[in-house]
Amino acid sequence: MDGRKNPAFVPEWNLEDVRTTFLKCVGWQTEETLDPINCPYHYYCDSTYPGNYPPAVDVLVLVYTAVSYLATLLLMVVDMVSSRGPASSFSQSKRFLLPSGPFSLPIILLMLAKGHRINSVFPLSCVGPAILQLVYISALTFDFGANENIKYAFFEASTVSGILHASLYLDSVILPYYTGFDALVSSSFSGECVSCVCRKEVLVVGGKLVTYRGWSVTTSLVVGTLCLRIVRRLYEANKAKITAIMSLLESLSFIFIIKDSLYLATNSPPEQYLLRAAAFGGVFVLICLHLLKKACNKVAQWSCPRPREK
Repeated sequence: MDGRKNPAFVPEWNLEDVRTTFLKCVGWQTEETLDPINCPYHYYCDSTYPGNYPPAVDVLVLVYTAVSYLATLLLMVVDMVSSRGPASSFSQSKRFLLPSGPFSLPIILLMLAKGHRINSVFPLSCVGPAILQLVYISALTFDFGANENIKYAFFEASTVSGILHASLYLDSVILPYYTGFDALVSSSFSGECVSCVCRKEVLVVGGKLVTYRGWSVTTSLVVGTLCLRIVRRLYEANKAKITAIMSLLESLSFIFIIKDSLYLATNSPPEQYLLRAAAFGGVFVLICLHLLKKACNKVAQWSCPRPREK
């Protein structure tokens, strides 16, 4: 491939078509170049995702996500104002309304698995990370007990499995998106084809402009917290130590969720800005409610007089 041609752009190519090609590309191929100085690395898109689903599918996903969010918000508010906790204020069947519940989580997994084609009205390439964080917060905030330990362990284990799969599905959506964004922003068009670009450095999976990943330390901390809940429930020994470690992991989980949210709110590709701002704004509201609840519980513990030792 002769890299001597390096025009900024070819006028007959449609800007929107070029952008779509880059952001939906799943396979970038490199070719040999005869101009190692001006075009040391020459890439072109080898394959792209199929077309988007009809906008009606995006609308259904948007509505379902909004309902899941509102259910989480309502349960958190009720949990704050009620001294009895969510298990008493709402029957345990209400867990099915939560994003991390046994009914909603499989639907979210299906959404993320097909997320590369949900990309018009409600693009999951932009708001998918916020949906995964909604699942994180739901799983960490609500710990609905079950009458049987085995049943409780089954529900928690299914949540752990769902979160791990959701992280992988999300990466399958956002990594090609971030790779294409890097190729589009930090490359120059060679003029050989619509997606042919010259680069000064190697193009890596996920790009180097956005470092967020679904499968990350945050996922590991959330999964570790849920696994310790199972251990604490099934084993009577060393419950105090397990609780202390679990509380530490839960606090770290929220710290990393906040870090990821702030990073994505400020470093994501500059498209669908209002939608992304609304999504992460909703996440911040849930985090603030959780922290407020924790603070209120601490104040209540300090205000309650401790029994005197005899």
